[in-house]
Amino acid sequence: MARTVKRAFRYRFHPTDEQAAELARTFGCVRLVYNRALEERTRAWYAERRRVSYVESSAALTAWKRTEELAFLGEVSSVPLQQALRHLQAAFTNFFAQRAKYPRFKARKRSRDSAEYTRSAFTWRDGCLTLAKMSLPLNIVWSRPLPQGAMPSTVTVSRDGAGRWFCSILCTDSVPRLDPVDQVVGVDAGVTSLVTLSTGEKVNNPRHERRDRQRLARAQKELARKAMGSANRDQAKARVARIHVRIADRRRDFLHKLSTRLIRDNQTVVIEDLNVRNMVQNHSLARAISDAAWRQLRTMLEYKADWYGRELVVIDRWFPSTKTCSQCGTIAGHMPLDVRGWECGACGAQHDRDTNAARNILAAGLAVSACGADVRPKRRKPGGQSAVKQETQPVRAGIPRLQTGGGSQSSTPII
Repeated sequence: MARTVKRAFRYRFHPTDEQAAELARTFGCVRLVYNRALEERTRAWYAERRRVSYVESSAALTAWKRTEELAFLGEVSSVPLQQALRHLQAAFTNFFAQRAKYPRFKARKRSRDSAEYTRSAFTWRDGCLTLAKMSLPLNIVWSRPLPQGAMPSTVTVSRDGAGRWFCSILCTDSVPRLDPVDQVVGVDAGVTSLVTLSTGEKVNNPRHERRDRQRLARAQKELARKAMGSANRDQAKARVARIHVRIADRRRDFLHKLSTRLIRDNQTVVIEDLNVRNMVQNHSLARAISDAAWRQLRTMLEYKADWYGRELVVIDRWFPSTKTCSQCGTIAGHMPLDVRGWECGACGAQHDRDTNAARNILAAGLAVSACGADVRPKRRKPGGQSAVKQETQPVRAGIPRLQTGGGSQSSTPII
């Protein structure tokens, strides 16, 4: 049995000089339209206390193209500009639903350059992809084939900080379900060991950022010495970006292999609901936690479990998995991070900290899966605060204030 899903296939491509110039113009226009529309929406709220819809933003875009100042917007494909307005509409929808912070302006030097083309803005013929306003197809490096008979519905072209060009082709794919297995596993995330399984297996943390830290520090030091606005500074910035993308690529590859193995070998995978945003406030561990990329691993487990017919159970973050004896259920007292092994005072069982936590996570997850049992702790948390009071509320940034004199607006920064 197979499931039909929307799946994006990402490939590198090498544009010609004319294609690169056209895409660079498109990226700039997309950024300008997004920022202008965001400014108008914010101004309308403060001046008139009204919300601007996508239809109104689209009409404003048409008016902008007719002005002498912004007539150049008509020189690029209109589809990526309209898609930018749709992305802004989605950002506001998430903000008002308290799923995200207030939309931020796109900075030329900090934001990722990208443009999205829908079916009317590209041609797909005989395995060749030609974008609007271009006469030649893209020179794509086909590292893997598209599904047989696939018809792309959306193409997103992007350029990363290292200057690499990518196109992400969204199409319909048939994903076969995996055969059911009897194996279940609990997963405890950590820093020394990236994950510890309830079977006792520990997967070492590759520490990709740490392995390249010296190279990165040296490149950043060279960047800091270059004069602002010089060509040498641009070259030094590109060297820093190449190190960063190398780290990110290796991390993503490792997490894909790990998540695929966990989903393939187990019918049910149980994990904890970790609040990474708050955990990185610990400046002693922030770098190691960010390098571990627990949230990225969880995202991969979620969509792969959905694709392949597996079950992913997420238990409450306040469940005391580390301090609970997996043999008798006794909850121990305070246990600092440097305690890697401990003995239960009730039954005398010897526990490895991480393996014991993984076994408790598995037991709690199976209880939730079987009968919807509540795994929240019933006792009060240290410091006199109850678990309910410590529950993290949805993070929501306020609407930024408008600045006078034509200055740019800013919102509360994030991660």
